[in-house]
Amino acid sequence: MMHAAYRGMKGWGLRFFCSGFFVVLLVACGSSEQESPVAVSSLSEPLHTAMAVAGERMEWLDAVGTVRPRTESSLESRLAAQIKEIRVHPGSSVSRGDLLILLDDGEVRARMEQAKGAVSQATAARREVLQAIASADAVLEAARLDYERITGFLAEGAATRRDMEQATAVFHQAKAHALKTRDGLTGADAVIRQAEEKLRETEIAHGYTEIRAPESGEVLKRLVEPGDMAVPGRHLLVVQTSGFLRLEAYVPESLFARVAPGAVLRVVIRTLDAELEAEVEEVVPYADSRSRTFLVKASLPFTEGLYPGMFGTLRIPIGTRPAVWVPENGIRRMGQLDLVYVEVDGRWERRFVTRGERLEKGMVEILSGLSGGERVGLMMPEERRP
Repeated sequence: MMHAAYRGMKGWGLRFFCSGFFVVLLVACGSSEQESPVAVSSLSEPLHTAMAVAGERMEWLDAVGTVRPRTESSLESRLAAQIKEIRVHPGSSVSRGDLLILLDDGEVRARMEQAKGAVSQATAARREVLQAIASADAVLEAARLDYERITGFLAEGAATRRDMEQATAVFHQAKAHALKTRDGLTGADAVIRQAEEKLRETEIAHGYTEIRAPESGEVLKRLVEPGDMAVPGRHLLVVQTSGFLRLEAYVPESLFARVAPGAVLRVVIRTLDAELEAEVEEVVPYADSRSRTFLVKASLPFTEGLYPGMFGTLRIPIGTRPAVWVPENGIRRMGQLDLVYVEVDGRWERRFVTRGERLEKGMVEILSGLSGGERVGLMMPEERRP
């Protein structure tokens, strides 16, 4: 009996000990949750510190856009001809006047030779007309002399009236023929001018068989290959003017008044991790009825590595808001979390924070975890190395 009673007391004691242990554990856990959601531990004082700054910072609206060349030329052919040769590729640098595409000029050259022959024929015809005029003038001069001589003879009674009538008729016929041949000269000159215009037209058309760079720049696209047919209206090459790029972004119509031409805004190129200043050059005064946006074009400074087609955002200031920021080297990374060392009542603790946008001069905005005015520990370069 005593042995059974002992075993019963031993069982109750074990149950009491376990219950007490769990109560202590729950109390301990409850106490930890009530203190703070931040990780608290005792740390040594950092060698370098800085203050978390609270202030007002500008709030922006980011309008997405695309980097495009300020001048982009789509080259086309002015006549229908087969492409004989293309001397450039995408990325080729070209100077103004460089030969880019050579078209087959066989047909144009034939028409040009035909026009040259027409000019030669018209010139020869004019020479014949001039000879006819000289001949007519000689006949007219002879008729005039006969007419004057018969007139004198008639006054002296040495010629009859019939001789006078014949001389007069011949003189008038010669005069009419001379005038007619001179009219032929006017017609010959007109034919020459027409032939020369035709020749000039074919020479211009022959010049169209050589497609040259309108400006110095870079070839962006090559849309045809040798052997293709070039016709008016078909794009052959796309060339951008070198060194002049701009961001084209669609801005909500509610911000139309904030992007007037001449305004200087900021453009973020995330690929280059760069923030540039851009001047608004043009605001297309026509809103897209589906997106309710305006197209804004802002010129970009020359930037190494910046190419047409890259993604960028146009930052439009819309006001200010309270914010807190700290030096970027004050933020430590732990897994997927960010934390700072902050001084609280003379002790240094870890505090988890929510990191915001990177600002100027190596500062980073803290969205939560700090309220401003705290002293935070800075991480030196040697501390960042694993």
